[in-house]
Amino acid sequence: MKITESMNIGNLIKISLRALNNNKLRAFLTMLGIIIGVASVITMLAIGQGSKISIQSQISEMGSNMIMIQPGAGMMGGVRQSSSDMQSLKMADYNSLKENVSYISKISPSVSGSGQFIYSNNNYPASITGINEDYLDIRKLNIDEGTVFTDQQIKSAAKVCVIGQTIIKNLFTNGEDPVGKVIRFNKIPFTVIGTLKEKGYNSMGMDQDNIVLAPYTTIQKRILAITYLHGIFASATTEEVTDKATDQIKSILRTNHKLKETDDDDFNVRSQEELSTMLTSTSDMMTVLLACIAGISLLVGGIGIMNIMYVSVTERTREIGLRMSIGAKGRDILAQFLIEAVIISFTGGIIGIIMGIGTSFLVKFGFSWPVSIQPYSVFLSFLVCTVTGVFFGWYPAKNASELDPIEALRYE
Repeated sequence: MKITESMNIGNLIKISLRALNNNKLRAFLTMLGIIIGVASVITMLAIGQGSKISIQSQISEMGSNMIMIQPGAGMMGGVRQSSSDMQSLKMADYNSLKENVSYISKISPSVSGSGQFIYSNNNYPASITGINEDYLDIRKLNIDEGTVFTDQQIKSAAKVCVIGQTIIKNLFTNGEDPVGKVIRFNKIPFTVIGTLKEKGYNSMGMDQDNIVLAPYTTIQKRILAITYLHGIFASATTEEVTDKATDQIKSILRTNHKLKETDDDDFNVRSQEELSTMLTSTSDMMTVLLACIAGISLLVGGIGIMNIMYVSVTERTREIGLRMSIGAKGRDILAQFLIEAVIISFTGGIIGIIMGIGTSFLVKFGFSWPVSIQPYSVFLSFLVCTVTGVFFGWYPAKNASELDPIEALRYE
């Protein structure tokens, strides 16, 4: 019986499914490249995006509005000096910034020294940082037990301190309550008046609980015997005005230090916004790199589809000739093989999405990595794998549709 009209799409799908069913293993192996590619793209983007969100979250916990001012321009006389060797920041600078910068809500001087902390038979090397009461708000630090030192204790250079959880674990090994106890720092006794809530490690791998805070006047007078500052920490009123606050700070410090227009700054001003932008940019670049590497799997999967479709066309040359001899048109043959390619890529895409989401959760809960599955990555990878199936399946299908029926029937 001669076919006078093109075969409908339903029949073509049935024929394609039958052909794939006859070669289940080959069809699955062809899908495997697509499955691995889609799963890889989803997983890699989930890991990259999760890292980005984790970095932003940790920076926010450190104080997203924080502005750090340090002395020195970094290089002096061709020699890089540490902040502690530079004395360009004075208390007068702190007072000027506190009174004149309209875009900051909190500000604290900072000085620090390193040494050995001792309690009973335990000792632990760490730094002690001298600050005022605003510092806790700037750094988003919270008191767990006890209290922070008062303005009066700062004025009197009282030997009191607030300690973090890492210090507690290393000094108070028998589970004692640290509040009210006296610890020694390089033979100088400090009364612990408060403890800080645990914060863990930040995005740069620094232990935020390895911290001891004391009045800055105490560190200046009783430990370091200095009048200058190692730094100044401030908090902008909102993230949006951080740049304006930074500009004001630079202008005031340049005026205070009597710097000419041609002179370089003898201080450094950095904001958490800058750090966040830098780390986010790095994270985005790594995410793109991971996605590109995973995308190679999709390309390989597409080439696999083209290869198998060529084999399929060659194997079924006589079948094609028979169909065309009884009335099937070239577009029917083209559609049939295209449908097979799309079914392979579509099914592989679905399985790949399931595997990608499953692998992302495995990475999250098995390795405790930050993971965030993005809907766009699922949609994009599925769209790409479908387009890949059409793209790589079209050329073999086109060749099949252009076969001469007589020659095809003679094919052995």
